[in-house]
Amino acid sequence: MERRHFLGAMMSCAGLGASAGSEARGTSEANGASLSLSAPASDARAYQLELLRKMAMPVLENMARGQLKKKFPLELSPSWGKADTRVAYLECFGRLIAGLAPWLALPDDDSAEGKLRRQLRELALQSFANSVDPANPDYLAWVSSNQTLVDSAYFTNALMRAPKALWDPLDAVTKKRIIAEIKGVRRYELGYNNWLLFAAMNEAWLLSIGEEFDILRIDTAVRKMEEWYAGDGWVKDGEAFHFDYYNSYVIHPMLLEILEQMAGHQRAIFYRKPEDIRDLALKRMQRYCEHLERLISPEGTYPTIGRSLTYRTAAFQPLALLALRKQLPASLPEGQVRAALHAVHTAVWRNPTNFTADGFLTLGFAGHNPQIADSYSNNGSMYIASTGLLSLGLPASDSYWTSPALDWTQKKAFAGQPFPKDYAVNY
Repeated sequence: MERRHFLGAMMSCAGLGASAGSEARGTSEANGASLSLSAPASDARAYQLELLRKMAMPVLENMARGQLKKKFPLELSPSWGKADTRVAYLECFGRLIAGLAPWLALPDDDSAEGKLRRQLRELALQSFANSVDPANPDYLAWVSSNQTLVDSAYFTNALMRAPKALWDPLDAVTKKRIIAEIKGVRRYELGYNNWLLFAAMNEAWLLSIGEEFDILRIDTAVRKMEEWYAGDGWVKDGEAFHFDYYNSYVIHPMLLEILEQMAGHQRAIFYRKPEDIRDLALKRMQRYCEHLERLISPEGTYPTIGRSLTYRTAAFQPLALLALRKQLPASLPEGQVRAALHAVHTAVWRNPTNFTADGFLTLGFAGHNPQIADSYSNNGSMYIASTGLLSLGLPASDSYWTSPALDWTQKKAFAGQPFPKDYAVNY
């Protein structure tokens, strides 16, 4: 599949364009015509790359200059329940960079995409330095509220996803400061729910760089996720089952990546082999991904269920992550997942009110809609949507992008085509 990408001057980044064959045939021309993005809706990778640029550039450009707090137009939920708004900037940067990291780790080249990647990586590295420099205006709220614990984990998750691109190039002072801030986050009390994974992610990252880490925080999180496993690929968020997308936002991706670090370093978890627990977690995540794919309608819409719907396409982080890792279940061919996720992205992001006039994300779902925001949400929280773009960490030549587009399950079902039956699993 041929693609051509057009970029203007790198600092203005007017947009990415492409020419390609049909993708996600359920997306109408009318939908594409209303896009605020310059990439045509027919090309999945060009569209996602433009979306990545649109999310990332205003944040990283300003933060690298120490101007994010000055320029970021803070928007709070109408039911905002926190006194300290400083957490918004850590949420914005930490969540954004967690989704960008795999793409930033791709090798440099002289293509337009390569030049954009090099620019954004340099901005990201400077942003990391500013984030822990007490003398910089964009020094983040490391001593604030227990929300700091949540978003420190996305911060370290990014470093763990792209260590050679985002950790190794940092200077020694910045590295020392980051380590100190992450260890300092241990001061915050843990929620008895998915928050256990945020603490464990920080410790797993410390393990990954050879630092002293707290094994009990990792072991406890892993053990509780096993205890809270509800069956058929779903994990409860604490003692109660919640029908929402927190298995996508936090539980499955973080659990798998934490276990991967434990297995890589041969660190037993309560005397059990970490690779055995990792392999079971992967199987369960694959099963959950089968459910996610079946939730996507022929038009690319999906159920508006549960908390944090304003996180938008982060609901599909597990599918994007397993695509990136080449670990999609055999029941989900790459071309089918790509087409389904492209339909989701165009359905959600075609409304220009998802962004402010100066390019920052707004509170909402498929457009600006602050009334659906939760009491803990601000527009910095919205940058977790970048994790729906993790598959951009695969180069344009990868089979995920070049294989033929296939209809996804609901599209087949409602077109009267054969589609696979579904059964619960016992693992």
